[in-house]
Amino acid sequence: MYRLKEWWDITIGGEPYDGWDGKVVCTESNGDLTRKTNITQGFLACYTFTLVTQGWLTMQYGIGEVKIQQGDLYIYSPGLAVTIIDASADYQSVCLMVDEFTTLESPAVRDMVSLAFLPIVQLSTPKLTLTAEQASLFEGRMREIISYQQSLNVYKDKLLRMLYAVFLVDLQNVLEVSITHRQVPLRVEEIFIGFNRLLPEHFIEHRDIGFYADQLCITNDYLSRIVKKVSGRTVGDFINQMLLMESCYLLRTTSLSISQIAERLHFAAPAAFTHFFTRMKGISPREYR
Repeated sequence: MYRLKEWWDITIGGEPYDGWDGKVVCTESNGDLTRKTNITQGFLACYTFTLVTQGWLTMQYGIGEVKIQQGDLYIYSPGLAVTIIDASADYQSVCLMVDEFTTLESPAVRDMVSLAFLPIVQLSTPKLTLTAEQASLFEGRMREIISYQQSLNVYKDKLLRMLYAVFLVDLQNVLEVSITHRQVPLRVEEIFIGFNRLLPEHFIEHRDIGFYADQLCITNDYLSRIVKKVSGRTVGDFINQMLLMESCYLLRTTSLSISQIAERLHFAAPAAFTHFFTRMKGISPREYR
């Protein structure tokens, strides 16, 4: 998979700003630039958040077609198979891109990705339709990052990572608000958010729906139906995504062997871990490392 810096060299060339370390970048985009991403889409090891500020864009996502337009926030996960189909002549967006390994190497940011990113990638369409106020908030955060990119601040790299974490906190807040605004009953909202808060703490030891249902004082079937209703995905999908992120983190940042990682993540055998990782990521743990 292409790292962010490699992707930038292939699709755009040069550097977005002097001294760029290839970790975090925020930039404005248009239809022509966005179409270039088809060269590497599906092979980009990067988290991307695209806020459409004008016009519209259509893309192939999985087996369906998705349209994003002004006020939508589209979220790309590393390895997601996406193809840009078309864009309006006036299409404009602001795009925040963060190298996957940078996210994994920062425990604080990684935890925020777990909280804010996982619910959105479990939706049937990886986008949020924002209110005007929310869109203004995110655009402001992104343009603040652009401003710091061009600054001479000696702590620029640290500040960019901190601003990314703030962006994710805002995203988590919007996700929780959006559930309420979809007129989800309060009890359903509480259960779904409660499940997402339990998951980062317990997904390694507990992959069975029964544990989370017990913690929330509901039946397995009720939790399953609520998660499916709100997100369109299963409890197992959420757990697997957490396991994948932790697997990537351990492969990238530790010297643990694949067997040791399999044991730490409570897989029955290294082969089972390898099969899981390859199915979820598209490459083997060894190749990823």
